[in-house]
Amino acid sequence: MTHPASSPRTLVRLATATTAVLAATLATLAAPASATPAGPAGPNGPAATAERLTVRPGATTTDADGTTHTHYDRAVGGIPVLGGDLIVHQRPDGTRTTTDSTAPAALRAAALTATTAFAAPAAAPRPGARRVIWAATDTPAPAWDTVTRTPRPDGTPSELHTVTDARTGAVLGSYDTVHAGSGNSQYAGAVPLGTNPSGSLFQLRDLPRGDQRTLDAQNQTTGGILFTDADDVWGNGKPTNRQTAGVDVHYGTAVTWDFYRAVLGRNGIRGDGRGVVSRVHYGTNFNNAFWDDSCGCVSYGDGAPGSGKPPTSLDIVGHELAHGLTSATAGLLYSGEAGGLNEGTSDILGTAGEFFAENPTDIGDYLIGERVYKGALRTMDRPSSDGVSRDYWSSDLGTLSPDVASGPARHFFYLLSEGSGRKVINGVTYDSPTYDGSKLLGIGREKAVRVWYRALSTYMTSTTNYSRARTATLQAATDLYGATSPERAAVAATWNAVNVH
Repeated sequence: MTHPASSPRTLVRLATATTAVLAATLATLAAPASATPAGPAGPNGPAATAERLTVRPGATTTDADGTTHTHYDRAVGGIPVLGGDLIVHQRPDGTRTTTDSTAPAALRAAALTATTAFAAPAAAPRPGARRVIWAATDTPAPAWDTVTRTPRPDGTPSELHTVTDARTGAVLGSYDTVHAGSGNSQYAGAVPLGTNPSGSLFQLRDLPRGDQRTLDAQNQTTGGILFTDADDVWGNGKPTNRQTAGVDVHYGTAVTWDFYRAVLGRNGIRGDGRGVVSRVHYGTNFNNAFWDDSCGCVSYGDGAPGSGKPPTSLDIVGHELAHGLTSATAGLLYSGEAGGLNEGTSDILGTAGEFFAENPTDIGDYLIGERVYKGALRTMDRPSSDGVSRDYWSSDLGTLSPDVASGPARHFFYLLSEGSGRKVINGVTYDSPTYDGSKLLGIGREKAVRVWYRALSTYMTSTTNYSRARTATLQAATDLYGATSPERAAVAATWNAVNVH
């Protein structure tokens, strides 16, 4: 789990009309019918504008023989068309066919009635409704598309679209863009997935969570293809199924989004409401995962050769995404003590997110990567148990690698959350020591992560070291709980316990 400086990458290869044959096909489908008369203002008047049919490429899939199937979104007179799917099938030899469920002439006819219908609707649309052409039936019609956002009983987000006829007010149809797909992950069991229906397929694309997308890198180091599926049941829990790694990452990314929003009050990794793109099956025999600042994306390899253990578990996904959060806030440099705090932050937020998920298969713990690596990659209660990390601050800490130098930060978070000494949490036994022999009680994980996040996002800078991290977290605790609060006193005592003064 590294955070290297990486060159920009183009992550999504959307099929485009690049060949002359395909371009001609789309031009034919988009051109106005020759029999349609021009509008009152001549061939370029309002009626001609209303007739103009445009197409835009969407999801694509590729068969084993190289045949591509590209879905196209359409608009007529600038009004989006819902339904009336257009799919272009192109073989490697250049031959192509189309699947078009609605005749272009019928779409143009609907568009010609739209101006009057939208100007004087039979039933006033709700605020925020958008104008569309509803083409899910044989007779397309101008309509209003209204979105209602109300969570489902189990907490799953919902974006219910209700489409009403602009001429009569009658309900023409409804659909939910939050399609609750299901996946069989390798590490977290059966999990819900935010997916998106597109024509006859489903995409591993989570629109309500900032349009987060998960791609198959196809064992390359550039590019990637958006995962699609016919029945919206993804993966089989085994690494031999290429979707399985995508399930783990897509699920972990959604959990991290929800954790940031619910606990930290943050809208996405960068706080801008935009989701990230994740790629699995990156490279060949790549046994790591990394966040890339240049594209705001994460890539995951397939793990050590023959291991069948890609680094895609819930806490590792949370770890990598936290590098993005750190980059967007304090910007901690990836070297010296700042680098240790950078890595420590990722372990802290990855761990807190795993507890937040309350997943019955991947139960929350203070072990990093235990589902992927034998034992664990790192621990938080006693960092030195990995043989290289430090439990406490020392003057040479800044000369060590960020992974190793993160030990005191990890240890601080565990002690602040749970306290010192021997205890069992979710079936795992911990025994956390202190530098000064003090006995700590802890303030609870949620308070601890809020203190750390506020310090990171408000007071830490790119060169913050451990001493200044102490100052930042003390100020954060004061902000959150008061200058004379038990929480602030606990923060001070916990830094003493890892030899940071």
